Amino acid sequence: MAAELAPAALPAQIDMQEPVSKITFLHALVAGGVAGFVVDIALFPIDTVKTRLQSELGFWRSGGFRGIYKGLAPAAAGSAPTAALFFCAYECGKQLLSYASNTKDSPYVHMSAASSAEVLACLIRVPVEIAKQRSQTLLGHKQHQTALQILVRAYRTEGLRRGLYRGFGSTIMREIPFSLIQFPLWEYFKLQWTPVTGFDSSPITVALCGAVAGGIAAGLTTPLDVVKTRIMLADRESLLRRRSIPAVLHGIYKERGISGLFAGIVPRVLWITLGGAFFFGFYDLTTRLLSAANAAD
Repeated sequence: MAAELAPAALPAQIDMQEPVSKITFLHALVAGGVAGFVVDIALFPIDTVKTRLQSELGFWRSGGFRGIYKGLAPAAAGSAPTAALFFCAYECGKQLLSYASNTKDSPYVHMSAASSAEVLACLIRVPVEIAKQRSQTLLGHKQHQTALQILVRAYRTEGLRRGLYRGFGSTIMREIPFSLIQFPLWEYFKLQWTPVTGFDSSPITVALCGAVAGGIAAGLTTPLDVVKTRIMLADRESLLRRRSIPAVLHGIYKERGISGLFAGIVPRVLWITLGGAFFFGFYDLTTRLLSAANAAD
């Protein structure tokens, strides 16, 4: 961003001996954790509606509007570490790649850093999603289990890969295309804000850029989100969990057509548009506050 300090702004000179500063790492850790926690808690009901719309059981059999906060505990517990890990990896990867390629603000750097960060973040995100989404739809199964019980049962009955990390591949296949769209757009919008509008950047403008970028990415990747949800919610005996992603997409299309592939697109776009505003806005604000506190010291 042109005029003021922003979380994604790279230093004019990157020290060869220390390409990633301790302050940048700590800022990304704290700011990412705060942003992720605020978003997941504030917008959780929208995520529940989206998950139930995408469930194979259908919206009403999965609980409808009842128990709209089911699954909040695992989401709250996992949001901060997931977001913190992602932004640490993203900011550090961006600086390292910028140094290695001798480029600044390149969309290829942003895409590579975001994709790598998503893979790391999914090590936490996938078990959290398993617990959260099964909690969100448990009303439809007439079950009542805590998030911990869900994860323990998944591990004991299906093991690590097919239980706790079921849907890891489909989650990666959703997150990487999403990041390849969202983060270059976010970075581009931030860079163009001051030249186009004539106003300096602020947490509010960063939030606006994040909202637009997130909404576009969310809409385009909805079919991949539907696949991920179906695989994670499939019964242990279901053949769905053994099918490839293209096969699941084809099955959903044959069953429900285009509307099935884009099930939950409205709450998903709404959730991620609002989430993008909260997430990037709080991330930028927290980073600025930490930078100001560090400068004061």
